[in-house]
Amino acid sequence: MSLAKKALEQGEGILRLTPTWVPRSFCVPGRRIKLHPDDYYALGGARGGIDERWFSSTTPAENGPLTSKNEGLSHIAYEDGGKTELFLLKDAIDELGAQVIGSRLWDQYKSWPMYSKFFDNMGPLPHHIHPSDEFGKLTNQNGKPEAYYFPPQLNNHGGDFPYTFFGIAPGTSKEIILDCLKNFNKGDNKITNYSQAFRLQPGTGWDVPPGMLHAPGSLCTYEPQKASDIFAMYQSLVNEAIIPEELLWNATPKNRWGDYELLVEMIDWDLNVNPNLMDNHYMEPKPVSDVNEMHAAGYHENWICYRSHDYSAKELTVLPGETVTITDSAAYGMIMMQGYGKMGAWDIETPALIRFGQLTHDEYFVSEDAAKAGVKITNMSKTDPIVMLKHFGPRNPDLTVL
Repeated sequence: MSLAKKALEQGEGILRLTPTWVPRSFCVPGRRIKLHPDDYYALGGARGGIDERWFSSTTPAENGPLTSKNEGLSHIAYEDGGKTELFLLKDAIDELGAQVIGSRLWDQYKSWPMYSKFFDNMGPLPHHIHPSDEFGKLTNQNGKPEAYYFPPQLNNHGGDFPYTFFGIAPGTSKEIILDCLKNFNKGDNKITNYSQAFRLQPGTGWDVPPGMLHAPGSLCTYEPQKASDIFAMYQSLVNEAIIPEELLWNATPKNRWGDYELLVEMIDWDLNVNPNLMDNHYMEPKPVSDVNEMHAAGYHENWICYRSHDYSAKELTVLPGETVTITDSAAYGMIMMQGYGKMGAWDIETPALIRFGQLTHDEYFVSEDAAKAGVKITNMSKTDPIVMLKHFGPRNPDLTVL
């Protein structure tokens, strides 16, 4: 029997995943994702600080020529006879297909078409864009929509700039943005002069379609997204740090470098100049069913990311001392935010501090069969709720709040 089959059988349809840490050379870690203080530069100063942890990922990180092998890819931990063997979630899904993600997704995608992450930066990111599938094809990549949720458990402080710029101010011309891009190498190209910022609130979120300019703020962010790491930085100076010009052309084929008009074409203009951005893209949590009935059963569950057909996410809270069985119609990955107990055959716990390379019991992947059968969760604390975040693939059959 293969390792993948053994692991799926051992976990009764639930796979245990290992922490996947990703550095970004252009970021300063916010130090809120529970990595040990000595380990934020575990991959070396040249790689930059670790400010992301990726979940349920079959998508490699695009971090340039220094990118390490399997960077960004989630691993499964299989334990047998005191030995732990690690192998890629991608390989397990490639082998077992519908047994892991269900026939609905396997038949259409032949892969797991999303991942999620914690993004944890001390300051703001540059105003940047994730191109659509149309423009992603230019560099043989998928386009990327993404969503944000700001977990209260990871936001005891807001970092240096807890505001995010979204879009382009109504009335701005394409010529103005074109001039900003042409001025990329002249210090501050002032592109955020033509945008608007929104204060970020823990416990809420935003949806960010492809083609939308955005400069994420400094809250620690949970980000479900399409399986892609495509981006291009359109802002040249952030927090007095110069952004390398190659990141401006990061989503552009080499033979089109210098084609500033192409960069403007990548912007979904109507989407960006919409004066009602908050109405269309801001997300307050929405209960998945009747609140009184959920509380009587010992839990509370909210939709937290629900404006895209490419992914969705829930926040599940199991009340102290309660045992519940939660059913879902689709496979999902999950990450523990608070509490400890049991989930199916597994222990679940929320670590306070994680060393680089250390295994944990806070991240799992639930197969579609296990999700449909119902996952039994027991909160073993008398005082502390269990809180977990659950990320789903495209067109979740349970998602009816769009």
